[in-house]
Amino acid sequence: MSSTVDLAPAVFRASQQDGRYPRPQLVRPAWTELSGDWGFAFDDADIGLAARWFADARFDRTIQVPFPFESAASGIHDTGFHPVAWYSRSFDDNDLARAGFFTGQRLRVHFGAVDYRASVWVDGTFLGQHEGGHTPFSFDITDAVVAGVAEHSIVVRAEDDPLDVTQPRGKQDWRVEPHSIWYHRTSGIWQPVWLESTNPLAVTLVHWIPDLPNATVRVRIDVSRRPTAGTTVSLSLSVDGDPLTQATVAVTATTQVFTIALPAQVNGQAYEELLWTPESPRLIDATLTVRTGSSTNTQGTAVDVVHSYFGLRSAAIARGRFLLNDRPYYVRSVLQQGYWPQSHLASPSPEALRRDVELIKELGFNATRVHQKIEDPRFLYWTDRLGLLVWGETPGAFEFGATAVRRMLAEWTEVVERDLSHPSLVTWVPLNESWGVQHIAHDPAQQNYARALVALTRTLDPSRPVISNDGWEHIDSDILSVHDYESIGDTLRERYSDDDAKRRLLSDLGPAGRRLLLAGQEIGERPVMLTEFGGISFATHYADSDAWGYSSAQTADDFLERLDAVVAAIHSSSFLAGFCYTQLTDTLQETNGLLDDNRRPKVPMHLLRAIITQTAPDGPPLG
Repeated sequence: MSSTVDLAPAVFRASQQDGRYPRPQLVRPAWTELSGDWGFAFDDADIGLAARWFADARFDRTIQVPFPFESAASGIHDTGFHPVAWYSRSFDDNDLARAGFFTGQRLRVHFGAVDYRASVWVDGTFLGQHEGGHTPFSFDITDAVVAGVAEHSIVVRAEDDPLDVTQPRGKQDWRVEPHSIWYHRTSGIWQPVWLESTNPLAVTLVHWIPDLPNATVRVRIDVSRRPTAGTTVSLSLSVDGDPLTQATVAVTATTQVFTIALPAQVNGQAYEELLWTPESPRLIDATLTVRTGSSTNTQGTAVDVVHSYFGLRSAAIARGRFLLNDRPYYVRSVLQQGYWPQSHLASPSPEALRRDVELIKELGFNATRVHQKIEDPRFLYWTDRLGLLVWGETPGAFEFGATAVRRMLAEWTEVVERDLSHPSLVTWVPLNESWGVQHIAHDPAQQNYARALVALTRTLDPSRPVISNDGWEHIDSDILSVHDYESIGDTLRERYSDDDAKRRLLSDLGPAGRRLLLAGQEIGERPVMLTEFGGISFATHYADSDAWGYSSAQTADDFLERLDAVVAAIHSSSFLAGFCYTQLTDTLQETNGLLDDNRRPKVPMHLLRAIITQTAPDGPPLG
């Protein structure tokens, strides 16, 4: 029996604290990351499959995984069009030992994300293919590992056509060089690759859905194979090391859903003490132990132990307000591209993900909208632990049609499944500014597609608000979001002043000249948020003539005056339930960040924070 099943919860927590584990809500302490040097080759002529490169991968270049080949951090730094690239890496008995592998166990290779389509071989045996550039996948490689061989090989073929606009691609440019609001591409392996071993029966997924009024949490557990009679899972919940509750339930299928009572929450005068908020990000630790051969007289044999966590919180809407834990909560958010100059969409380090969360909070924001990107789960770990609301938004495709619809529905399903247990994530955004549905105002098919995305999202996760199309042309949104880059504060103040202004705004063409509501919808009690505004360019560290924003400042004082004017105008609104400022950092030619592209503040942080956190005396309460 592996030692992994006997480790105390403290060991799991220790393995999680540095934020390096790639899957933070399903942690095992025995794993090994396959980062660093990999063999690499472009395959522009697409001959690798016919030439069987997977069987004898002697690539003459070296790339640093997990950085995209377009980035400087990869060591390749080639931003040209290369639709196909190959990777290879060897691993040996030392790697297997670090992954906790021994005879009788199963060995898996995990990929955090490979953009866009990945085919994988181990020791020349084809394992499978995954499509979708922003979601994780894994393969059982146990039977593919050749016995008696000192070194084994993993080979990956990554296919990412830069001109295929049916792929969900977000801000990745289809031109060779970045232009306007689009950036250099992120192709190939761009999130961690790691090995992990388990017993044949092991947990593969854990979901947590809190129910605050009923003092319970609904738990979904998936296991790797159909369990035998007598299989159970025991859950031990604790807060800061203090026991909260324990439960044991039978596992009779590969997916088991059950509800756990939380006795500490039945006291209505004390239940808020355990709730998760950005101001008090209380997390509940969970240890899950799977046992086989259990009966009324014996606990059975432990075959898998994993550590997880969740937060007790609810996210909803009512009476024109966003509700966190059933209380009005004013959302002060910042748009985040999740892009670094040296590594593109891949974070330069796990520490960089934590630092972004810290910077956002230091600026006075309580939320972030991760824009056109499915962020690394380790980022969400830090938003959970440090306390920051997140809007989850998928990268958009640019073409409407059967292929784009199929791809988006499949990848969005994987996104929701991956992230729905994170307490910090409070809103889903499957479409943005009609990208991929440019004619939604007139095309019933595109309207039905937007409705289908919303319905799918609510089916997979009924616990959060959903925005059908952020910015304009809403078809079925829980929050009515508006994008407005007006640079004159007095104009913004009048446009968002009171309920009469709200009715005028939402019943007419919006600030961008697009309808805000489609298909005769009523405003009702849905909250209204300004989810893109500002965008003031202040190019302190960017000399290129292409630097731009939605308006421009020439000096630090000019920048602060412009920022204060637009933020104060928004804070003065009597009906807005929150805002999202564009944006956190400069990103290549888009120099409208509060920070430059290396995360340095353009003016002193305390001055920025004072502007962001100013209170609106006539507005909704600040969170």
